[in-house]
Amino acid sequence: MTDLAERRLQTVRDHMALECVNDWDAVIATFEHPRYEMYGNGAVFDGEVAVRGYFAASRTPFPDQSNEIIALAHIDNTVLVEFWLMGTHLGPLKLPQGVVEPTGKSFRIRMAATFEFPDGSDKIICERPYFDQGAVIRALGLA
Repeated sequence: MTDLAERRLQTVRDHMALECVNDWDAVIATFEHPRYEMYGNGAVFDGEVAVRGYFAASRTPFPDQSNEIIALAHIDNTVLVEFWLMGTHLGPLKLPQGVVEPTGKSFRIRMAATFEFPDGSDKIICERPYFDQGAVIRALGLA
């Protein structure tokens, strides 16, 4: 494995660990350009302001949201990650049918994500989480 591949894998490990402790400045620093493309609901958060808004919105219902890496792989300019996403419903959760007040219930769902890098760089230009939009809702017993 090349030095660049190792650095990219470490960037992703650091990025995901920093998300668990809500160190948003440090998470933003892992990007060359902050961007999330959500494969599940189609939302795109492009630029630092939009990405920070996504962080705030996703942590309102699940302030303890965390992840646990299962597997990592580096292919070309992409790092692939399989992981567990976990959290506890402790804040209001906005759903299409209305707001669900905190239930105190926890979830643990299996997900995958890709992290894209520009040629020759170990800074992320896009994270693409792949998930079943209803998985958290089902795990909380809300569907």
